[in-house]
Amino acid sequence: MMSLAEAMPNMLRHAGEWEGTYTHLARDGSLIDRHRTWTLCEFPASGEFAYIQSNRMTWDDGRVVERSFGGVFRDGMLHWDTDRFIGYGWETHCGSVMLRLDRKDSPGDHFVEIIHLSDDGTTRARTWQWFEQGVPTRRTLCDEVRVG
Repeated sequence: MMSLAEAMPNMLRHAGEWEGTYTHLARDGSLIDRHRTWTLCEFPASGEFAYIQSNRMTWDDGRVVERSFGGVFRDGMLHWDTDRFIGYGWETHCGSVMLRLDRKDSPGDHFVEIIHLSDDGTTRARTWQWFEQGVPTRRTLCDEVRVG
């Protein structure tokens, strides 16, 4: 049986704290939303989850939203099943991480995410492609810097 380290070696390089900006754009490129984010990526040595992600999103108007979720490793992929989404993630041959997440809080909607880490591991780019009932509707651009 393949381990997480064997199936997704580059994913493990994402461990640590990240800060950045999420920019949400409509299909026509107009701005929907922009906010700051702090993300912690953890790979526990034991326990229920192989991966735990914690997020704190902060808007200029003072709003703050915090969320945390865990993923299990099976069949060579990470799998999530949270109150908001269900899906899976895998690593490509070039080391990019791909996710497919179906929204439980908005049935029929999903997004596909690509995450690519810089060669030196200090920055990463994440791009989400959002689909509503199978139609692409918006993009999210996430630019992050490792802070810990």
